[in-house]
Amino acid sequence: MKRHAAAVALALAFGACSGGAASKSDREAATASLQNEAAALKRDGEKMPPSLGVKATWTITSVDVQDQPGNTSQPFTGTIKFRINSQTQESTGPVESNFERSFKYVYDAGIRQWMLKP
Repeated sequence: MKRHAAAVALALAFGACSGGAASKSDREAATASLQNEAAALKRDGEKMPPSLGVKATWTITSVDVQDQPGNTSQPFTGTIKFRINSQTQESTGPVESNFERSFKYVYDAGIRQWMLKP
């Protein structure tokens, strides 16, 4: 019985040491999920009501995923960056504005989803 208890304790100790790092497949799945989030933001950002008279073009400039070693509940952070071009028609002619926008996320391993960071 003592051997069994020692074996269980040893297995738990090794599991605790190796369980902290997210696997490569977890990171790939999280990266793909963040890329999908970027595409959804682009699609929604470009949907402007015609009554506003604004045409917006969102260009994804980067989707970046970083590891958070030792944080098993939130193993990754992510950033999506856009370059946004907006055009309006004024009485004096077209007006164009360009700016950048970034969104920061954290990946929740429990629900396997990206959560927007405040």
